[in-house]
Parts: sequence; structure tokens; C-alpha cells
Amino acid sequence: MTLVCRSGPPANLVVRGARVFDPRTGLDDPRDLVIREGEIAELAEPGGAPEIEGAESVEGEGLLALPAFVDPHVHLRVPGQEHKEDLETGTRSAAAGGYCAVIGMANTSPPIDSAAVLGSVRERAEREASIPVGFIANVTRGMDGAELTEMAELRDSGAIGYSDDGLPIANARVLRRALQYQRLAGGLIALHEEDPELSSGGVMHEGEVSAALGMAGVPAVSESTMIARDCSLALYEDAPIHVQHLSARASVEEVARAKAAGVRITCEATPHHLTLTDEAVRSLDARFKMNPPLRSEDDRQALIEGLRDGTIDCIATDHAPHAAEEKEVPFEEAAWGVTGLETAFAALYTDLVLPGVLTLERLIERLTCGGEPFGIEAPRIESGAAADVALIDPEQMWTVGEEGYESRSYNNCFAGRELHGRVLMTVAAGQVAYRQRSFALGVAS
Repeated sequence: MTLVCRSGPPANLVVRGARVFDPRTGLDDPRDLVIREGEIAELAEPGGAPEIEGAESVEGEGLLALPAFVDPHVHLRVPGQEHKEDLETGTRSAAAGGYCAVIGMANTSPPIDSAAVLGSVRERAEREASIPVGFIANVTRGMDGAELTEMAELRDSGAIGYSDDGLPIANARVLRRALQYQRLAGGLIALHEEDPELSSGGVMHEGEVSAALGMAGVPAVSESTMIARDCSLALYEDAPIHVQHLSARASVEEVARAKAAGVRITCEATPHHLTLTDEAVRSLDARFKMNPPLRSEDDRQALIEGLRDGTIDCIATDHAPHAAEEKEVPFEEAAWGVTGLETAFAALYTDLVLPGVLTLERLIERLTCGGEPFGIEAPRIESGAAADVALIDPEQMWTVGEEGYESRSYNNCFAGRELHGRVLMTVAAGQVAYRQRSFALGVAS
């Protein structure tokens, strides 16, 4: 099994009268959702579910029951940086955001560039992770961009794919060899697209705001030119690639051209790039410092359109926890990255769905399919399926960070925002992985 988590008691649960919404199965109706021994046993008419001895009973009227989400890009900081996050806090944070599975990146300390390190984090996940986790291994040893890892051995040891995320693979010859090796080893290479010769020294998007603030900028072309190069290599080698965290219009256009040309490419965008722009950096708040940086409103609109038309395949948070002292410094000196698992649905629902920019159907499709490029099927709400369900109150308003976070880190760029849509409960792999603190459940006698 590529995904691992700790085992627990299977859920026995009846959610009565919730709006069950699953674009893949065509469901959008009030139902009594019956989960028995960790599986979806029945989708009964409202009021039609039987009383099940010992099962927890939830009054679901006014709530959304959705297929839980899958995030293909999170940083769990294990091994070596547990002061920022660990498998227990990271997966609890994910469950609090409605996620039933996540894929952890390999830019750890030490990096996951050997079967020994990969085996150790998988063993820890079996003890500590509250939802299933897949682990990416590195493409190059030490993430130095020069010597390839033993990709086949890593794949045999459980790697779900390969990435040097946090750093680009700047050398085209190295990437070409990696794509050739990938064909033999299986798995998928996920690419952080950035030309370090163009981005070096930049701390935010290069544009009007960086000029006004007097800060060195990272031009959008740093990302889009690397995407173009890597798409050419992937086409030449007939190899699949996954492009991480698109941030710019030119990047969306490159991906669209590549798909039209037959490149086997998938890609992702983050909630922060879909809802925020570089205008937020005027505050000099380091929670708005991430890589790639927040870009212009035109770039943001291109990402939304790419999500809408299918150019962008899925939504990924790039959840990147940092210790307070790494962010509570001048903007130029601060660490790159923001947390995002607990706020992804609410931020996108508030800023894109409620104003009518994006349909709820498209949002749920893109939040649930993040594992598909890596061979993980999207969750479905149907009889006989494993229970992977997020129960959400779409009307509940909450202030981000007011009650703290499940994550060990606090560097969330939506902190202090009042958002619509609260995850009340998450069932992942048939186990209740999260309950919102004030959400009480009744148990049938």
C-alpha cells in the first residue's frame, strides 16, 4: 500500500438529512448517510436510515457531506524539522481541513533521497498519521541537482513519486536522465519550476508593487520558461510530468500549449495564488511570502480560468509550516511558505464560490482529484466505497486562527480573516480523523 496511516476503530456513523454532494456520482440531494465498519453502507432518503446500535448519530440538516479532499503537495517536515510540523500535527491539520489523504514532499533534513530515510518516515506514519500519507522521494541526491537517486529502489520502498520541490532541477541533462529513469522505475516526477538565474535574489513578484516597495522581484518568466523547457523534454521522452504551484498567466498558457501538443502533463494551483495578489505584500507581513510569490491580479484571473477550463488539474495547498522566529523578521529575511490545509476549502468557498466566480461542483472536483496524477483514485460517495467524507457547515462563519490551529505552525496567510464554511468532521480511510471541538455527536443506544 503506497499510502500509510495508523490504524484505528472503523467508523459507525449515521449522518441524517445532510446535503450529499459528489460531482463524480451525480449526487446532490438530502440523504441519510450510513457508514458501517468504515464503509458507506447506505444512502437512504431523509429519515429513512435505520437506527444502528452503537453508531454515532449526527443531525446533518443544513450541512454538506462531501467526498473528502486529497492534497498532492504538503510539507510535513519529517524528518529533521519537527519543531515546525510532524506527522501527527500535519495530518491532524489536514483532517481539520477536510482532507482524507496528503502527499508529503521530500525537502526534509535529511532529504528523502534513500530507501532508508523513506522507510523510516513511512514507519513513523504507520504510528502517527491520522489520515493516509504518501511520500515523495527526491529526484537527485541531497537535492543538489546533479546525481540521480536510486529511483527504482525508492519506488520499490513505497515512494509515490519524485521531486526536489523547494528547488528546481536547473540542469536539463539531469532532468532528461530522470525522465528516462522514471520510465523504468514507475512513479511521477513533480517539478518546482523556477529558473534560478532569473529569480535569484528576488523576494516577491516583480512588478509595480515590488518597484514601489523597493524590493527585488521574481519575474513570472522565471517560472514559465522552465515549464516550457520541461514540457519539451517530457514530450521528447514521452514521459509524464506534474507541474507544481502554477502562479502566472504565462505558465497557464505554456501548460495549455503543452497539453494541446500531446505532452503528458498535469498541474496544480494553490488557494493563496487563486485568491490573493502581490498587493497583500504592501503590508510587509511575511505570511504573504511564498515561493512562487503572489503575483498580479491578471495572473490570478488566469489561474481561475485555468481551473475552470481544466488546464489546471487540481488544487494543492503547498502547506509549508515554519517556526514563528522564521517569519517574525523583516520580509526580505523571512522564510518562504505558508500553511494552508485548515483554510483551503473555506478560503476558496468564500472568495470564489459564494461570489459566483467558481461553481461548488468545480471546486469539489479540483480539491478531490489531487492524488490522481500519482495513481490515487479520487474519493467517491457511493454504497460500498471506503468512507472518505468531509462534513461541512457552509453557513458557519469563523475567524482564522482565533481558536488556534491543529498545525504546529501559525504562518497562515488567511489569519484574522472571517471565512464561510467550517469543516465539522472528517472521515478518512473509514476512520473518524477529526471532529471540530464544539461539534457534539450523539450515540444510539
